[in-house]
Amino acid sequence: MTGHWNAKQSRRHLLRRGAGAAVAAPLTLGALRQHAAAIPLAQGTPTSDFNWKQFEGESINVLLSLSPRSDLLTQHQAEFEELTGITVNADVVPEQQQRQKQTIEFTSGNPSFDVTAVSWHVQKALFGRGQFMLDLRESLENPELTAPDYDLADFAPAAMTFATQADGRLDTLPYNIDYWILYWNKEIFAAKEVAFPTTFDEMVAAAKALHDPGNNVFGFAARGLKNANVPVWTSLMQGWEVPAIDAENQMHTTSEEAVAAATIYQELLANYAPPGVIGFNWNECQTTFSQGTAAMWFDGIGFATPLEDPAGSLVVGKVGYGLQPAGPVAHHSGSFGDGLGVTSGSEKPEAAYFYCQWATNKQNQARVLAAGAGAPARTSAYSDPEALANLIVPQEWVDTLIASGEIGLPSLPQIVPVTEFRDIFGIALTNMITGADPRQELESATEQFQPILEQSLQS
Repeated sequence: MTGHWNAKQSRRHLLRRGAGAAVAAPLTLGALRQHAAAIPLAQGTPTSDFNWKQFEGESINVLLSLSPRSDLLTQHQAEFEELTGITVNADVVPEQQQRQKQTIEFTSGNPSFDVTAVSWHVQKALFGRGQFMLDLRESLENPELTAPDYDLADFAPAAMTFATQADGRLDTLPYNIDYWILYWNKEIFAAKEVAFPTTFDEMVAAAKALHDPGNNVFGFAARGLKNANVPVWTSLMQGWEVPAIDAENQMHTTSEEAVAAATIYQELLANYAPPGVIGFNWNECQTTFSQGTAAMWFDGIGFATPLEDPAGSLVVGKVGYGLQPAGPVAHHSGSFGDGLGVTSGSEKPEAAYFYCQWATNKQNQARVLAAGAGAPARTSAYSDPEALANLIVPQEWVDTLIASGEIGLPSLPQIVPVTEFRDIFGIALTNMITGADPRQELESATEQFQPILEQSLQS
C-alpha cells in the first residue's frame, strides 16, 4: 500500500472521525450511494486485489442477538477469519438480554464489544442521540477500507433510510428487513374447510372456527409477553392507517382505531390462544406452531427455517406463508429491521468494520434468503440464482416476502423511549388477555407514558 494510507494509524483516525458530527462527512447519503455504485468502474481493480489482510492478527468482540441470521454468521465465521486473519469472539444471546447488555455498557461508556447488531425499530433513536455507533460514511467512501464489489447502491432504499439517522449519519450497515406475516397450518385449515383469511374479520372468524382445544389445536398464536407483544397491536393498528405515535410525536394510543386494534388482540389471545400465552415471546409461539398445535401464528417472516426442519418440526410441508391480513381501512405489513455497526469506543474500528462489511456482503445476504432466515436488505439477493436454487424454504415464502415489501410500514414509533413505550403498553396488552377493558388499559398506559415521551423530546 502507498501514500498517506500506508500507516494503520491514519486509517484508524479516518474511521474514528465518523463518530463526530454529521458535517464531518463529505458525502450525503444519496451522493454516497451514487459514489459507491461507481466504485468498481472508477477503480478498475478486481476484488481479489483488495487487501483483506490489513488487520491480520487482531481480535474483535461481536455481540449478536439470537436469530436465524446470527446462526448463519456464526456458521460461516471461519470464512471471515480465513479471509482477513482477524479472530472473532462472537457472543450470541437472547434478544432482550442483548438489548439490556448494550444499554448498560453504552451508558457506562466502556462497551466490551466492537461490533453489535442494532434493532432499528427499538434502538435507532436512542443510539443515534448517544452517538454510540461510528458513522461509516467516510469508511465506505475510502477504497482502502471498502472492497470495490461491496456495492452500497445494492441496498434497498427502505433499508438505507432505516439505517440512516435523522442527522444523516450512517451508523449501521443494513442486514435485515423483517416483515410480519401470517403463518398458517394448511392441514388444519383443510380439515375444517376454512379459507386463508385476507382481512382482520376473516382472521378472527378463522381462529374461532379452527379452535379445538379438546384436540390440542388452538386457533391463533402471537406474543402475549409484555414488551414483546406491542408489535402485534401496533401492526394491527396499521389496518386503520393510524400510527401509535406519528412523525410529529402526537400520540394516538387512545383513538378509536387503537382501541379497535387492541380489542382484536384481546379477542384472539384471550379466546383462541394456547394456555400460558401471556408468557409467549416469538420462541414460544414458534415451538407451539412447529408442533402442529396452532392453526395460525402472527409474527416476523424470519422463522421459516425451523418450521421446515424435520429434525424439530412436525409441520414440514404443511406451513402456509401469507400476507398480514388487511384492516378496515388499509393493508400494510408491520416492518422492522436490523443493522450491524461498529461501536464508537472500539479500539479496533477497522477490523470491526471489515466484519460488518463481510457480514452484509452479497453472499451472506443471499444465504439469508436461501435459508429463509429473514428478508435481506440487498435487492440482489432476490434474484441470486444460487440462492433461489438452494432455497430450503418454499417459494411461497419468498413470494410473500416480496409482496410484504410492497405494503411494508414501520410498526413501532421511532422515538428514544421506545423500550418504555413497549414496557408500559405491553403490560396493558397482557392485562387485556386476562379480561381487562382495552379502552381503560390504553388510557391508563397513555397517561403513564405521555410525560416520558415529553421529557425525551426536551433532552
